[in-house]
Amino acid sequence: MSAVRVLYFASLRDAAGQGEETWTTDAPDLRALYVELRARHGFVLPVDRLRVAVDGAFARWDDALLPGSEIAFIPPVSGG
Repeated sequence: MSAVRVLYFASLRDAAGQGEETWTTDAPDLRALYVELRARHGFVLPVDRLRVAVDGAFARWDDALLPGSEIAFIPPVSGG
């Protein structure tokens, strides 16, 4: 089991009802973590529409999950 701090932005924050949480998981990689959290919070965005960052640096979805990391899920942002 790994405990990580997860940050949510924009529509993900709205769906989760919070900007961050600590989550304990057996997920082997970042993709599996998002799938778990998507089921928990009802996120509608698929992985291929998001960026993921670990400890402040962009990461790949198949990167291993490291205990104590800060994971940020970043949806597309629209603006004008």
